[in-house]
Amino acid sequence: MGMSVKSILTVAAVTLIIASSTQAAAASKLFAGSRLATEDRFSDEIIGHGPDVIFIPGLASSRETWKATAERLKDRFRIHLIQVAGFADEPARANAQGPVLVPTAEAIDTYLVKQHLTPAVVVGHSLGGTMLLYLAEHHSADLKKGFIVDALPFYPRLIGGPQATPESMKPLADTIRNDRSQMTDAQKAQFMASMATAQSDRDVIAGWRQASDKSAIANGTADDFTLDLRPGLANISAPLTLIYPDYARLGTPSGTSDKIYRDAYAAVPHITFVRADNSLHFIMFDQPSQFDGALEAFLAD
Repeated sequence: MGMSVKSILTVAAVTLIIASSTQAAAASKLFAGSRLATEDRFSDEIIGHGPDVIFIPGLASSRETWKATAERLKDRFRIHLIQVAGFADEPARANAQGPVLVPTAEAIDTYLVKQHLTPAVVVGHSLGGTMLLYLAEHHSADLKKGFIVDALPFYPRLIGGPQATPESMKPLADTIRNDRSQMTDAQKAQFMASMATAQSDRDVIAGWRQASDKSAIANGTADDFTLDLRPGLANISAPLTLIYPDYARLGTPSGTSDKIYRDAYAAVPHITFVRADNSLHFIMFDQPSQFDGALEAFLAD
């Protein structure tokens, strides 16, 4: 029997902090001829021509998450590939200590305003989707529309149940920040099995984590455990699209993901739901055709 969505994310909750503190000297670019803008908490690789679209990857993830998407869109759009400082091969800089999630989201908003990219079209995966949702609530005038890929407004509800609050999750968040958790090889394997179907994709994701700054991952994970965006959902003015996986490959019962994700975002005034069938967390890897179709519809709207 496969893991439930709850057990998948329970494993993920602690496994996310397992990463090497070794990092490369500088973040890498994906495209020859692109421009790289480096800020204290992230960098932005810019490629293509046309309307601007900003892409934010998830926890411990590289901008490479979006490489195939950028290849497909760069002749029609100017693509901004964000990479958070401390994740993958990006030096940690201002994210070496302390909170990561909200300060990075705030830094991205400041950058978008400074570069005259607002109101912005933003795409975010996982923790990047959480940052997008934060921008929608706290800087609504700066967001034109958002495309969220498998992220939730209060992730710990899947672990602590309906009664979970930021306060009740703080002890676990503190444990993660202090890096006291140990995972078995079997638990690590379970976690990676929830990320992507192909072993080659899992290897890439694992490599990003290995190249990430351990403190940045731990603090980013702990931030996610204590940030509750549910109270502000009803006030979001920008239209959102949420694409979420069904996790059927792990044996998750039919309809489970629909209930979790649709209930979580029910208060958002303008939202389009898209379920990615036979997909795990990295939908753009597992089901590229479904992902591309949903993204094209979002960009055309």
